[in-house]
Amino acid sequence: MAAKVSKISSPISIRFFSFQRHPSTIPASVSFTLLNLSRPSAFSSGDSLGQRSNNTAVRRVRRDQTSVTASMLPENPVTRDLCLATLTGCVALSLLRFWGEMAKLGILEQKISRKLVHISVGLVFMLFWPLFSSGHQAAVLAALVPGVNIIRMLLLGLGLLKDEAIVKSMSRNGDYRELLKGPLYYAATITLACAIYWRTSPIAIAAICNLCAGDGLADIVGRRFGSLKLPYNRNKSFAGSIAMASAGFIASIMYMHYFSLFGLVHRSWEMVFGFLIVSLLTAVVESLPISSELDDNLTVPLTSVLIGNLVF
Repeated sequence: MAAKVSKISSPISIRFFSFQRHPSTIPASVSFTLLNLSRPSAFSSGDSLGQRSNNTAVRRVRRDQTSVTASMLPENPVTRDLCLATLTGCVALSLLRFWGEMAKLGILEQKISRKLVHISVGLVFMLFWPLFSSGHQAAVLAALVPGVNIIRMLLLGLGLLKDEAIVKSMSRNGDYRELLKGPLYYAATITLACAIYWRTSPIAIAAICNLCAGDGLADIVGRRFGSLKLPYNRNKSFAGSIAMASAGFIASIMYMHYFSLFGLVHRSWEMVFGFLIVSLLTAVVESLPISSELDDNLTVPLTSVLIGNLVF
């Protein structure tokens, strides 16, 4: 074999063996070609630097999520979803208890405390959605968290259960019977959005973000800066309506980006435009005089779902 190799006189063969012995002597043009062949995706057409960076970040987040979930939660999907549902419920209950105690102790005004509950509970609940498994049972088990709150609102609103802190934080005038209206609609909306649309639908994002962030901030901003009233509804202000459309839209965009990190939704300008249309029309419906007859916790999510089915 050695004799045969020594007789090779082809220039290509000589160069090949030279490359093997002295890689540093490879000409620059050949080195570039070899690098190009070994990393075809680095110079492929249509693949920008921003896209490669984004794809790398997504893969890193998914890998980190998988490793963290595997190390901290049970491997069985059903058991893991049960643990996550329990954890989510504890966090939601802690938020309710915290804002309730703030109102009970007089640290926060009752109206402010009620709106902080309105804003925070639904949005924090959605933060846990990407941690659930991809099984069909995940949406059902997650929906049990606000679903249990429906039962609590019924028991409190009917006077069968007493909880002064919760009543103060979720009612306008401290009347426990108010829980059978707005708070009950609120819990039912989040439950249905979770169970029906779940985390891969922009409709769920739009409905919850416009209900929580949009409607919640509209009342706070409207009370403080709402001196200029709407001509067709003196109970609503320009400041409140603008705040509602802006907050609902911004929160929707933020959750679109958050869910896209886990590969649950594909962010796009079309989705951004859809969120804008939903938030604007939802704010318009909320500003109509009919809102004095129907609770905002009912009209806002219904409008979001109806418009969302048309634009998404």
